[in-house]
Amino acid sequence: MKVWLNGTLCSVETARIVPTDRGLMLGDGLFETILVQAGQPRRLVAHLARLHAGARVIGLALPPINFTAAFQALLDANSLSDGSLRLTITRGSGPRGILPPADPQPTILITAYPLAPHLASARCVLARCTRRNEYSPLAGVKSLNCLDNVLARREAAARGADDAILCNTAGLLAEATAANLFLVRGRQIMTPPLGDGALPGVMRAAMLDLGAVEMRLSAEDILDADEAFLTSSLGMRGVCQIEQRRLREQPSPMVNEMVQAAMASTE
Repeated sequence: MKVWLNGTLCSVETARIVPTDRGLMLGDGLFETILVQAGQPRRLVAHLARLHAGARVIGLALPPINFTAAFQALLDANSLSDGSLRLTITRGSGPRGILPPADPQPTILITAYPLAPHLASARCVLARCTRRNEYSPLAGVKSLNCLDNVLARREAAARGADDAILCNTAGLLAEATAANLFLVRGRQIMTPPLGDGALPGVMRAAMLDLGAVEMRLSAEDILDADEAFLTSSLGMRGVCQIEQRRLREQPSPMVNEMVQAAMASTE
């Protein structure tokens, strides 16, 4: 398997990142996960826009990289037609301490993965061990700091579930550990607003363009929901249960139609 590291294609075995890299030491960086279909990265404009927005939040000047060319070179090197790309950017190496160096030299790593198998509908719980901080500027950023999500997913596994729904500090629903959350009531498809701690997902944006609505949601709203599902840049996963509330096992035709239209959109 080949990776793209700082402008060079190399094998996984020979790729090297210095021990003082701030991504490793402090989680100081960003990432994007990009769907690849028929050899083409999907929604690239939206992903790069979110990457640049996140870089502005953390104060990281991105180097002038032709990401389209880098992605294509890596896909060709791995003979990959369908799968995903993971773009990871750190602030690079730095001295000991929290304050970033005055002139950082970012580390840029791109990895490629084959298409993952389709997952059955998820059983979810509401995370008890942590909350999503909707006040943090990082709530809207694809940060390398994912430990809250890791803790919540570990809790879900310990409780016999597939995923956890994170609530914010006010107890309102925010998102799952690696996906946006949608609830369906009647013909209304709802998702928590960004202000409640939801990440600005690219599939989420496509669903909103097609008629889904932002709405502040509480745990009580789960009791009135007919179905629920999760979206990420790689697609949709149904949710058959949240805590003790059983939901529709398979997505309804209305949801399937909207998701398929969102998946077919290019931006």
